[in-house]
Amino acid sequence: MISALTLVVAAILAWLVIGALGLLRARSIRYVGRILFPIGAIIALALAAVALLSLGDPAQIMVLPLGLPGLPFHLRLDALSAFFLLLLGSAAAGISLFSAGYFRASEGTAPGLICLQYHVFLAVMALVMVADDAYLFMVAWETMALASFFLVTTDHRIPEIRRAGFLYLLIAHVGAIAILLCFGVLQGGIGDYTFGSMRSVTLASGWASTAFLLALFGFGAKAGLLPLHVWLPEAHPAAPSPVSALMSGVMLKTAIYGMLRVTFDLLNGQLWWWGVTAMVLGLLTALYGVIFAAVQTDMKRLLAYSSIENIGIIVVGIGLTILFKSYGKTLLAAITLTATLYHALNHAFFKSLLFLATGSVLHATKERSLGRLGGLIHRMPWVAWLALIGTLSMAGLPPLNGFVSEWLLLQAFLFTPSLPQSFVNMLVPIAAAALVLAVALAAYVMVKFYGVVFLGRPREPNLVYARDAGLFERIGLAWFALGCIALGIFPSYVITVLDSINAQVVGSTVGRVGSSWWLLAPLNADRASYSPVIVLAVIVGVVLLTIQIVHRQYHGRLRQGPAWDCGFPAQTPRMQDTAEGFGQPIRQVFEQFFRVERTLPSPFDAEPRYKITIDDRLWYWLYVPVARAAEAMARMVGRLQQGRISVYLTYSFFTLLALLFFVQ
Repeated sequence: MISALTLVVAAILAWLVIGALGLLRARSIRYVGRILFPIGAIIALALAAVALLSLGDPAQIMVLPLGLPGLPFHLRLDALSAFFLLLLGSAAAGISLFSAGYFRASEGTAPGLICLQYHVFLAVMALVMVADDAYLFMVAWETMALASFFLVTTDHRIPEIRRAGFLYLLIAHVGAIAILLCFGVLQGGIGDYTFGSMRSVTLASGWASTAFLLALFGFGAKAGLLPLHVWLPEAHPAAPSPVSALMSGVMLKTAIYGMLRVTFDLLNGQLWWWGVTAMVLGLLTALYGVIFAAVQTDMKRLLAYSSIENIGIIVVGIGLTILFKSYGKTLLAAITLTATLYHALNHAFFKSLLFLATGSVLHATKERSLGRLGGLIHRMPWVAWLALIGTLSMAGLPPLNGFVSEWLLLQAFLFTPSLPQSFVNMLVPIAAAALVLAVALAAYVMVKFYGVVFLGRPREPNLVYARDAGLFERIGLAWFALGCIALGIFPSYVITVLDSINAQVVGSTVGRVGSSWWLLAPLNADRASYSPVIVLAVIVGVVLLTIQIVHRQYHGRLRQGPAWDCGFPAQTPRMQDTAEGFGQPIRQVFEQFFRVERTLPSPFDAEPRYKITIDDRLWYWLYVPVARAAEAMARMVGRLQQGRISVYLTYSFFTLLALLFFVQ
């Protein structure tokens, strides 16, 4: 029989071939959209199926006859890489189907070239997840950065998009340098950069901590951890919506995969303060992201900051897993890792759904500003109702998938026993409260997002011409909506699948959580339990009962009339709550986080306008000084280039003298 790893390699090659075929008829949107992207979706589904079936199998290893002399490419498929391949395949299937009906000939880049960049992006992300040596990992990692850079700058004619792409590429390469240094530490001076050799190296605690911090910095730059998050709110709005969905739903998870691979696989032990560091950094990132999401007026920037919040929650789970494992509490570590992986999968589904829905809105209305939208549920019912599922999932409402992982992570906090360090014992309840605050604010953000975009009345006259999504776009949206429902209704099956990863990473499983298909009970049902089936049944029952009562009691006796309008009949869309007004309480409470600039109108203006601009203080505190220092240094170095050969010969002469002096 053909091994699962061989099939994974075949899927990677198939994506590369599909990308190359796009160049044959680069200008044909029908050829690229109706043929190549659906084939890519089929490959993604096949990859997800292979990964799912191989989750419980022993690790598989392969050495490819590629690379440099003496440095061939090593591949490995184990439970951890299989899970992230499952995430990649399931998300890429829906995004590729949506892309088949989304891309237009006027995107700025030829459709065939977009097809090449898109499928190379998919292939190298899969290659990152099966790489078993630092050489192949870094080649795939850098190729992933380049492919995503070209996708971000698809509409490269706009200067702001080129600027966003450059910022993304810059931070991606800074992170890559840290990852490369991390691998240099992990090889322990033996000169063997295969992961199998790194697993056998036992590092001193100082060097192990150095490797962990480098990994946290390097992968955190790709994931959008504070303060390396600044590229994310710029790149996501600049990229086409399917690319934003792929980057947020999948690419950010490659960074999570890298953190888990280095921390729990390549490092032989964990220290408790690593977990505290990751947990605090994750909480700060989550709170920072959700606070900024609450005050955004751009659809895609709002979702980008929301991705920062969700990545923060995932890193909180990683930190708590490290903390429990360092103290030998493997069962609690398994529960926390389960919540972490579950939330990574959930985020891939509901965030992809919301980014794709904003893409449909953007194509239908040509508007991205929340202040120019509204009432689209009447013009785009398919998109509106499917986006509602993603909105409720991201808000963490049962019985959808977002609730399960956040509930499990909160239970892990609540089950935390007395730990040896008193400082940690005091920190855990504070961290739990901060997590609850972030989740509550996320629900607030989702009410704002959905209410302003889809409910109320249209804020602009041209919204009456908006049309619903096409067939391929609806199929892609429906795929993610069904995934949000299935992952929420059947968590016990999902946790059973994740147990193979728990066994590999933390050496324990949470089999008791998945013992009943309808009841979720971490540790024991006496302390805490949750049944999504019962919650769903109660919701459906209440709705049906309400409809029945209304039908029986009031059928035939209802009269319709105009709603009471406070004595002012000439209502306009301007009377609706705006995105700025919705976020004003958050802006006032957390004003110290923002850099606020207000433009006040003059009392003599014929058409007064009030404008408020909210920026990230960290950008001006950290990145602007670094940029100015780099420019000053570049100007100093530039003075050496006088354009005269006599000056260059003088430099060479004194350099030669200096070398002779040091040699002697």
